[in-house]
Amino acid sequence: MRKLLLCFIITSVAFAVNAQPPAGDAKTGEWYGEKISPDDAKPIADIAAKLGESGEVNTKIKAKILDVCPKKGCWLKLQVNDSTTAMVKMKDYGFFLPLAAKGKTVVIDGEVKTKVVSVAELQHYAEDAKKSKEEIAAITKPEKEIRVLAKGIVIVE
Repeated sequence: MRKLLLCFIITSVAFAVNAQPPAGDAKTGEWYGEKISPDDAKPIADIAAKLGESGEVNTKIKAKILDVCPKKGCWLKLQVNDSTTAMVKMKDYGFFLPLAAKGKTVVIDGEVKTKVVSVAELQHYAEDAKKSKEEIAAITKPEKEIRVLAKGIVIVE
């Protein structure tokens, strides 16, 4: 019985540790995922304007991080312009960013496209962002968004 209890405790601690964003200060020059160079990155607003309804492009973009998933660091919200944001997910769920990346400017190498996001997925992100039950329940319609699938990210500012 003790061995079973000990295994349960160790497993619980391991899951709790893995459910946290990585530690770190997200300093200029640090990279996550594939190591990339910030050279030739374009402002995300320029790319977003060229996407159209169902466009898709592989490129390097430069943008400011508005939010980082507080659970694991597994998604980011980027500022496109004053009224538009973009959602970033990591390729193959292969890397995460520390919460300290919030407010930093990054260069991301990846695929940029437009996507219609389901209500269930929007509610999931709202839960991750620790929104209230009322805010989550208020999400009742799918939304079109700019989505980035990141292969690599480097902090530039």
